[in-house]
Amino acid sequence: MNPQYALEGLNFFMADVQAGIGPFLGVFLQAHGWHPEAIGTVMTLCGIAGMLATPLAGALVDATHHKRGIIIIAGILTTLASLVLWVSHSYWMVAASQILTAVTVAALGPAMAGVTLGIVRANEFDRQFGRNQVANHAGNAVGAALSGGLGWRFGFGAVFVVAVVFGILTVISTLLIRRDAIDHDIARGLQETAPGASNPGHEHASGFRVLLTCRPLLLLAASLAMFHLGNAAMLPLYGLAVVAAHQGDPSAFTAQTVVVAQLVMVVAACFANRLIQRIGFWGVILITFLALPLRGMTGAMFITAWGVWPVQALDGIGAGLQSVAVPALVVRLLQGTGRVNVGLGVVMTVQGVGAALSPALGGLLAQHFGYATAFLVLGAVSTGSLALWLLFGTTLKKACGIIHGTNNDSPLTT
Repeated sequence: MNPQYALEGLNFFMADVQAGIGPFLGVFLQAHGWHPEAIGTVMTLCGIAGMLATPLAGALVDATHHKRGIIIIAGILTTLASLVLWVSHSYWMVAASQILTAVTVAALGPAMAGVTLGIVRANEFDRQFGRNQVANHAGNAVGAALSGGLGWRFGFGAVFVVAVVFGILTVISTLLIRRDAIDHDIARGLQETAPGASNPGHEHASGFRVLLTCRPLLLLAASLAMFHLGNAAMLPLYGLAVVAAHQGDPSAFTAQTVVVAQLVMVVAACFANRLIQRIGFWGVILITFLALPLRGMTGAMFITAWGVWPVQALDGIGAGLQSVAVPALVVRLLQGTGRVNVGLGVVMTVQGVGAALSPALGGLLAQHFGYATAFLVLGAVSTGSLALWLLFGTTLKKACGIIHGTNNDSPLTT
């Protein structure tokens, strides 16, 4: 099979593996007597575990020639961890299951970026990664629709069956990518050289100096951390809020929240690369930061079954554009350093700080002050990302290559 088609198939099936039963976790635990604060605490533990594992996963992806093996092992372990929840609902068993899921899923982002870069090279990375994300969001929508529909018809057990099926198909799709289709030097961001020639990038491929001296990368990571502090808790909280108000069936409504967002993400990912070429990385990421405060206000005002459409459509715009723009920008900032995947891992780790704290913050606010207040506060917190992005706009625009033809300037010097 053409490795690019295999990549897109892998992204389609891997979407459900990455999510696990995550979108359904809140309502699943709520049905077994859990309160919002306890649910938020478990989600935060998972976020911290994933945050700590991500830079190590990025470094591993840079160092190894077994990138397909990482994806296969992560897919198998994530599926098994999800099945544990069907056996036990105790606090520490649920926490252990979700921590294992977070740690294994942490490897999938850098691994997919590395495999894609190693197959299509830097010049085609943006286009191909956009296609990957279209397939990923489509797979997430299909997986959520199947889980919600079958869960409504047969109970929560169907959600776990769907997870197992998608896990098996993820392994098959990975094996369809030929081992020799991946150039592992290119996959880590080293410059392509003629056959037999030495690659000078190996001289500085080790170490984290390049990450510490790349100011735009750190600004990007900090902005994303504040964004995800407000964003990460909104999807599970909105599902809990509507179900608690007896406005929808737990499985079916949770599936609807995911499907609406993912369908919008498919459209956003389709146009992301074209939008990047038109207004640049800085402008595209600015749009994503603007969408979240509006989403928080909308969620607070409309805790109803139909409110899922505007609330999750705004999520789809932000997440869909970021899913393409952020990895592509990291590749641009670190191209030639040999540390692309560990760089992406560090960005994901810093943003993971915000994502890890978000469920605990949202759950605490929801339990003590109500769901509407939780949405308003989460939306307000996320404006920090917007402020940082605007405050350092000149530096970031130059790094993104949209000031006075700086397209060929090295971002590492800014």
